[in-house]
Amino acid sequence: MSSPKLLLAVMGATGNQGYSVASTALTSPDLSSRYNVRAISRSTTSPKMQSLAALGASLAGADMDAPDSLPAALAGANTLFFLTTTQYQGHTREIETRQAKAVCEAALAAGVSYIIWSSMSHPSVLSGGKYKNVEHFDDKAEIEQYIRGLPVKSSFFAPASFMQNFMTMMRPRPSPEGDGTFVLSNCAYPHTRTPYIDITESGKWVGAILAEPEKYEGKQFAAAAEILSMEEVVQILGRVTGKTVRYQNVPDEVFKGFMPEGLRQELFEMWAFQRDFGYYGTSMDEDVAWAKKQARGELTGLEAFLRKHDYKLE
Repeated sequence: MSSPKLLLAVMGATGNQGYSVASTALTSPDLSSRYNVRAISRSTTSPKMQSLAALGASLAGADMDAPDSLPAALAGANTLFFLTTTQYQGHTREIETRQAKAVCEAALAAGVSYIIWSSMSHPSVLSGGKYKNVEHFDDKAEIEQYIRGLPVKSSFFAPASFMQNFMTMMRPRPSPEGDGTFVLSNCAYPHTRTPYIDITESGKWVGAILAEPEKYEGKQFAAAAEILSMEEVVQILGRVTGKTVRYQNVPDEVFKGFMPEGLRQELFEMWAFQRDFGYYGTSMDEDVAWAKKQARGELTGLEAFLRKHDYKLE
């Protein structure tokens, strides 16, 4: 006689990470035989929620800023995957910490026995206090420490820099010379190495945790498909687009001037931290290599990602 299925609750099921985790659990033969999935979002009527329902998920509406909505959404769940979203308008540490603690309190009250948290590296600690303003990284690392202190089993998924950013804020700009070439610039050095992930593949790492939760209890996954220098990035961008793309390091104060005023120091320090200490700190190469070996299925590198999205520079 088979054991009854566990209930996996996925909060933020319409976002890239949550949708990937929920759909992976629903479509993987071994995981779907082990888990039922409850997809949780503020609205249950969105196309993504309806597509998860078509795959077999039950749906629940809840809002992390409305604690009264959480108990019903988490009732009966054994395992929880969740994340909080960076608040670029400000006060992200305060808001994300409040939201995460509300979810954890409701999860413990509901009897959840295993939490998988979408975490991040800890710049203020890894830099020895040099970079204290990367709040949207630090707060997630601090929430990880909070969860580690709770009476619940846990593990942690720490995604690398999103490849999707090359579609938006990291898209190279036409050269000011007007010669048809493109420039990618920031305060990193040409040899600065950054890990990258197609964030829609989050389920490949979290699926490994779901398959063997005891094995990965207490572990953090530095989740990246590859680590690339800025020079390697522009070479890939050039190959994919057929354009000449060069990397330009700009002085720190000039780079700050490119950033929106309210986030100027935070975004500058995010890049400066990666430049000086590595995205995951000094053990980045080993941590990424270990997590990559644990992932289920082939991972998409940056060049394949860009080609898949028919990436162009014009």
